[in-house]
Amino acid sequence: MSGIYKSDAGADEIKRRYQELLRDWPVPAERVLVPTREGETFIVVSGPEDAPPVLLLHGSGSNTTMWRGDIASWAQHFRTYAIDIIGEPGGSAPSRPTLGSEDYALWLDDVLDGLGIASAAIIAASLGGWMALDYATRRPERVTRLALLCPGGLGRQTMGWLVKAVFLRMFGRWGVRRSARTVTGLDIPQAGPVLDDVVLTFSQFKPRTERLPVFSDDDLQRLTMPAVVIVGGRDVLFDSAETARRVQQCIPHATVHLLPDVGHAILGQTDSILAFLRG
Repeated sequence: MSGIYKSDAGADEIKRRYQELLRDWPVPAERVLVPTREGETFIVVSGPEDAPPVLLLHGSGSNTTMWRGDIASWAQHFRTYAIDIIGEPGGSAPSRPTLGSEDYALWLDDVLDGLGIASAAIIAASLGGWMALDYATRRPERVTRLALLCPGGLGRQTMGWLVKAVFLRMFGRWGVRRSARTVTGLDIPQAGPVLDDVVLTFSQFKPRTERLPVFSDDDLQRLTMPAVVIVGGRDVLFDSAETARRVQQCIPHATVHLLPDVGHAILGQTDSILAFLRG
């Protein structure tokens, strides 16, 4: 049994659903396995071969399929590399190095080198946003632009939601669904299929429990590439107001958008991120 799943049967169920979603990838794509020091990394590659490269890093408890609603637009203009983060419920190795060490930067070095990419823009969400910031502060020469959705490592990570989530789990699948709605902030009817996948994943998957390390002001001031940071005012995982303040104070070429009525899961930003990437 893999250490990141609760059971072999649960792992198989998540992987079956993952393959179903991959079959519905909306544009032509290559599936690539890149060997790294942390094990194989699975990547879905789309877009023209000669277009500028863009890396996509998903959030915790997710995988490359979170970008299915965006990729048709982005892949018209860029060579997109949707990367399954190691230790998450996708196609990459279950390895989970200690957060805050250089191990994740070294892993991404291996990924980029394996793909033959010297530098790239990065679009990332939540945990992926933390990894993008970690990489950009350690390897600024390899990151050309940053587009971050509800990134970790900037504002205070709040834990009050966890007590409610543990309580709700006592009520079975209904409770897990209520917990998923609390964490994601997705209350609209159209979000039903997304919530279904979140419930399936977190019923069978063991998420990381360590807090994300917070970047210092000095770390952030080293980021000289253009950046856009989009956060939700109703995010229950991270303090969005503090995130916005620190970005404005510490990252010289960054723009912040705080969406007051949005939770942790930020949808509908395809066009604004495309405009940012195209400069």
